[in-house]
Amino acid sequence: MSLYQLHERTAIVTGGSSGIGLACVELLLEAGARVAFCGRDAERLRRTEADLRERFPEARLLAQVCDVLDPAAVQAFAAASLAALGPAQVLVNNAGQGRVSTFADTSDAAWSDELHLKFFSVIHPVRAFMAQLQSQAGASIVCVNSLLASQPEPHMVATSAARAGLKNLVRSMAFEFAEHDIRVNGILIGLVESGQWRRRFEAREERELDWAQWTARLAQRKHIPLGRLGLPKEAAQAILFLASPLSAYTTGSHIDVSGGLSRHA
Repeated sequence: MSLYQLHERTAIVTGGSSGIGLACVELLLEAGARVAFCGRDAERLRRTEADLRERFPEARLLAQVCDVLDPAAVQAFAAASLAALGPAQVLVNNAGQGRVSTFADTSDAAWSDELHLKFFSVIHPVRAFMAQLQSQAGASIVCVNSLLASQPEPHMVATSAARAGLKNLVRSMAFEFAEHDIRVNGILIGLVESGQWRRRFEAREERELDWAQWTARLAQRKHIPLGRLGLPKEAAQAILFLASPLSAYTTGSHIDVSGGLSRHA
C-alpha cells in the first residue's frame, strides 16, 4: 500500500491535464486512488487521458472538460465523478494562472477578471463537492497557491492581491469546515517548470544556453537558494501529503514549495 494511504479513495483534481495538476493525477493513480480530473482544453484533455489509461490500465479514472468558472459545468463534473467513482474524499483546486501587470496598467476589468478567477476557481468546486466531502470521514481540500500570497511582486499586483485573498480563504474554510471533519490546506509555490517557462526558453536571446543552463541562470537572477526551478512533481508531493491521512492533524496551513525563495516570516 502507498505511503500516502489514499488507496481506493476518490480524488478530484481541477486543471489536471498539465503541469502540477497532471503530476497530482499521476501520483494519486500511483497511490491507488480513483481520480477524476478536468480541464478546459478538450484536445489536451483527450491526449492526457489516453496516455494515463495506457500507463495505468487498471486505474479508475474520469476526465471531463470543465471550466471551473462555470458553476453549472462544475456541478455536472461533480455529478459525473460521483456516478463513476463514488463520493469524493479529496479535492485539489489547481486551476488558475498569473497576470503580469502593475497597478498603473491594470484596468478595472482586469482586476475584476483576476479576482473572479482566483476566488471562484476554488469556490465553485468546493460548493459542488461539499456534500460528497461531508459524507466521507477524513476528507480534505488542498488549494494550489503562490508565494505571491505572502511575498507580492510589483509586476504582478493583481495576482499577488488575489493570491493573498485565497490564502485567507483557505484559513477561513479550514475553520468553518472543521466541524464537518474536512481539512483545508494549501501550498505556496515559487518558480516551477511549466509550459510558460518553456515558451520563454524557446524565445530566449541567449541561444547558446540549453534548458538546464538557462533555468540555472534564471534561478540565480531570482535569488533561489536551491539554484533551480521546482518540478511539478515536487509540488504534487506536498499536495498529496496535505490531502492524505499523513497530515491528519493539519488544517488551515500552507507548505512553502519555493526552493528557499521565500523571504517572509
